Amino acid sequence: VQLQAFGGGLVQPGGSLRLSCAASGRTFSQYVMGWFRQVPGKEREFVAAITRSGGSTHYADSLKGRFTISRDNAKNTVYLQMNSLKPEDTAVYYCAADYGVILREFSSAYDYWGQGTEVTVSS
Repeated sequence: VQLQAFGGGLVQPGGSLRLSCAASGRTFSQYVMGWFRQVPGKEREFVAAITRSGGSTHYADSLKGRFTISRDNAKNTVYLQMNSLKPEDTAVYYCAADYGVILREFSSAYDYWGQGTEVTVSS
């Protein structure tokens, strides 16, 4: 599966942004989908994951309540709604697909990656 993330940009602190990740192919619904982020010089960080049906989600503890992951299998798309953004949320955000069942936080579990979309939170 090929993934393309988009929707990043510049947003003021306290603002919101919704990222999208479009997948090619007809097997999107067979993948657990995740979002990660990375700041230059740091390791890639888990953000959120969602099961194949969209029925269950999992978030990094520090992001619970501000970020929401969702998916639309009919549109082969996974979303990340980000609210109350902070400067420390500035990063390149990546979507990823895991041909598995359970929700996992480590990046090595994911089989396919999008190219990343940059989010900058600044006044």
